[in-house]
Amino acid sequence: MFQLTKPQKEIQKAAKDFAKGEFDKELAYELDRDGVFPEEIWKSAADLGFIGIHFPEKYSGGGMGLLENALISEELCRKDPSIGSAIVQAPIGCELLCQFGSDKQKESYLPKVAEGELLSAKALAETRSGGDYTDVQTNADHLSAQWKLSGKKAYVINGGKAGFYIVTCKTGAEADPIEKCLTMFLIDAGNPGLISKPYGKRLGNNLVACSEMTFEDVLLEEDNILGKAGQGYFQLMTYLNQERLNLAGQALGNALASYDRMIDYVKGREQFGRKIAEFQVSKHKIAEMATRIELSRLILHKAAWLADNNKTDPALCSMAKMTACRTAMEVGAHTIQLFGGYGYMTEYEVERFYRDAKTLEIREGARDIQNEVIAEAAIGKIK
Repeated sequence: MFQLTKPQKEIQKAAKDFAKGEFDKELAYELDRDGVFPEEIWKSAADLGFIGIHFPEKYSGGGMGLLENALISEELCRKDPSIGSAIVQAPIGCELLCQFGSDKQKESYLPKVAEGELLSAKALAETRSGGDYTDVQTNADHLSAQWKLSGKKAYVINGGKAGFYIVTCKTGAEADPIEKCLTMFLIDAGNPGLISKPYGKRLGNNLVACSEMTFEDVLLEEDNILGKAGQGYFQLMTYLNQERLNLAGQALGNALASYDRMIDYVKGREQFGRKIAEFQVSKHKIAEMATRIELSRLILHKAAWLADNNKTDPALCSMAKMTACRTAMEVGAHTIQLFGGYGYMTEYEVERFYRDAKTLEIREGARDIQNEVIAEAAIGKIK
């Protein structure tokens, strides 16, 4: 029977206790309203080893896996999805650096991320391509001893705040297939030619900076390449599986946050002389939500466990992301419905959880893209 190990349960409890002690409802409301990153909480989380728990120990990480990282995401986001997601996204994109970076690149950046000195960022999406990260127009020309990078990237989480960026570029001829001409570069934030244009307040995820990044003739050395030139497509596909698990962990925590508030509310509020929890329609909604949450947790844990044991299943990663994000949306909607008029008032939090859930559902491939990944694995090659 599958169950968490003792160390995993201890990590889960530590994350829960940390969130209980550090997160605050009124603070979360203010940060969301003003679009401010919770810097002090982020540094405290780093001090306790929650940032980069899946980084190698030699780079100040915890030497653990994606499952442990998912457990932390779940507990932090369960207490407050807005603050939790901001903390969890502090090292966004670092899985690429852990797997494909040179020793010098890892030594330069990973310890600073794990210790709460730097935010990281990955710049993969472009305005016209949306969720298709292989439709890349950003170009890197190979000069005699350098690369010159030009183009724009959209929806860059931590954009303008990060200490470095991992960027996908085309490095081959126009006619070359994308599988052979995609390259990832690691670019220091201090490099001339980087321009960040913040998007401003958004529907959700407002504690985290999100920007359009312009690269104007950025000059890079060979050692700025992540891995080798032309390996970017393989690196991208590997990373998307991992990032979908990260998002699934946040979505699961988001669903639980709404569910917890909903249970407390229906047990305490009366209508027509009865507790709301006593009505059959309420019980059926609660049963459905509880089931969806448990299904999301089981798929996520299995997918993360397989990835940690070098048996990554891309379809299962997509299932985990799609199921958890759909659950967060549906639980959030049911919770608002049960709250009635209070459900869309900011003092009751659940409207903010619902807004944050929508952001998670869209990122790294919305539902249709996940369906494509799952269907292709199920059907296999037609010819």
